[in-house]
Amino acid sequence: MNKTVKRFPHGVVKVPPSKSILHRALICNALAGETLTARAFSDDIDATTRCMRALMAVASGERVLATTDDDVADALHRYALRLDCGESGSTLRFLMPVALALLSRVENAPSVIFTGHGRLLERPITPFLDELTRHGTLVWQKPDGITVAGTLRAGRFELAGNVSSQFVSGLLFALPLLDGDSEIHLTTPLESAGYVDLTIDELEKSGIVVERDGDVFRVRGNQSYVRRETTAEADFSQAAFFLVAAALGRDVRCAGLNLDSRQGDLKILELLQEAGFEIEISANLRVLPRGGQTARRKLPVLPLEVDVSNIPDLVPPLAALLSVADGTSRLTNAGRLRMKESDRLEAVATELNAIGADIEVDGDTLVIYGVSSLSGGTVNSRGDHRIAMMAAVAAIRADAPVTIVGAECVKKSYPDFWRDFEVRAL
Repeated sequence: MNKTVKRFPHGVVKVPPSKSILHRALICNALAGETLTARAFSDDIDATTRCMRALMAVASGERVLATTDDDVADALHRYALRLDCGESGSTLRFLMPVALALLSRVENAPSVIFTGHGRLLERPITPFLDELTRHGTLVWQKPDGITVAGTLRAGRFELAGNVSSQFVSGLLFALPLLDGDSEIHLTTPLESAGYVDLTIDELEKSGIVVERDGDVFRVRGNQSYVRRETTAEADFSQAAFFLVAAALGRDVRCAGLNLDSRQGDLKILELLQEAGFEIEISANLRVLPRGGQTARRKLPVLPLEVDVSNIPDLVPPLAALLSVADGTSRLTNAGRLRMKESDRLEAVATELNAIGADIEVDGDTLVIYGVSSLSGGTVNSRGDHRIAMMAAVAAIRADAPVTIVGAECVKKSYPDFWRDFEVRAL
């Protein structure tokens, strides 16, 4: 659908649960024996739920399962468990080693075919598959799916930390299930380290012990997951769009944010302060102009230079904010954005430029030349939820309406985004 942004958030927004934490909590609870049910949080969370439900059923003795009706006939014929990961990179990367660890305990276990949509199967994964192969598994990678089979052996795993933290998290979920002890050694510095911290935090809550010594993670085998309540604090990745909306002139506050969170995107609060704003700490977090000014429309935004290697999801809301800064900003080390739902690095620049921004891509850096206001126009979401939300926030400082093509893509992570963005909150 196309969405022309005509209204903006006002009042208190109840930010949805953290998608990153929910993925992890659901996996841990499934491994502890909880029967997962769909909760309609988002498309990505639905993907993890249905895939874990299928995996646990097969691990409990079911012979054949498929995660979409269209796969049933093929699964029956080939005796393979087909897991549809949608567009969720977390689901795919977390569950490959989990599937191998679980099904290695099943006599005559099926192979597992991981499928996906959009750009999911184009995203970098070969180093991870090579490491799984080195530890006893069989892997077939094709354009329409990745098949894994065999027994995952405990031992020493080596991973580059600058490819995806999700590879580390996937192993951390799986290794406690193996018969022997294991270690994960990082061969390069870990990017998006906060996401691995979230994984370890959820594992600890589920009774799993992980020891870390610098770039080495040690995991004992034969551990047991303990069931506990599946909860998740509010999502700073999503809250960032509303906090930036407040900085751009809207009287909007965010409810339920945990200021002691281990989410890396908590960084947005520090960055807003560096950009010239104050954070009012209360039950409903609020962004205010520095000095307590009352006029909120088109207030100055200070330019920033930010290394975004550990906070890639903040790039779209930051770019919307800095597009109207008083000066030139740089978001550096953003190369990993090229392999998201879109080439998000190029998409941020191109789509904001389409509505009057002045941004260029210089290698892995976004160079943002601030303008006084945006002109408005049409943005192509490219099926990328964060590009659609970025455009909605940028529209606050546009002189004419902004129309977003493919605006329904927000359901990947935040199905109620348009309701919360356009309807006056409580």
